[in-house]
This record gives sequence, C-alpha cells and structure tokens, in this order.
Amino acid sequence: MSSQEEILSDGRFSRITRDPRFWEMPEKERKVKIDKRFRAMFHDKKFKLTYTVDKRGRPVNYTSAENLRKFYALSESDSDLSESESKEVKKKKKKKAKGKGEADS
Repeated sequence: MSSQEEILSDGRFSRITRDPRFWEMPEKERKVKIDKRFRAMFHDKKFKLTYTVDKRGRPVNYTSAENLRKFYALSESDSDLSESESKEVKKKKKKKAKGKGEADS
C-alpha cells in the first residue's frame, strides 16, 4: 500500500490538497449545536439506552448518551447559561440549608 504522502505527491491527485471539498471538517462545525431547550437529553434517563451487543452481535459496553455527546454539542451561549444557572442553584440550596439549620436550633 502506498502512503498518504506518495498519493498526494502524484500529479493526478495533487488537487485534493487545494480543493476545500476534500478538507476535513473542523470539530466545531462537525457537531450540531443544541440549545437549552434540548440539553436534558444529555442527562435524562429517557434518552439513555444501554447496549450489550452491536449490530453484528459482538458484545459492547456503551450507551446512547455517548453517541449523543459525539454528534451534538450545547451552543456556546447556552453552555455559559447552564454554568451560571448551576451556580445559582447551588447558592439557593446553601441558603435553604442555612435557613433549615437555624430553624431547627
């Protein structure tokens, strides 16, 4: 088998390196952006399936959630919002815990 460099140095295939149709897609553009309405699909049990065999019957150990993470990504603005929302939720829990602790004593 010829190596990749030998193939690209061949005059018949030299245009492949300059033609954008043959370029690899960047990671940022490869994944579909999901907004905050659908972010539950990454952690909700309804979307998680556990597979024991692949389509050819070989044993595997992975879930559908891994496939979701491979093909989908949260949009930039929503991921920032989710981080700030999680911080707010933690602050509210701490305040509730302090309020309950004071009421008990």
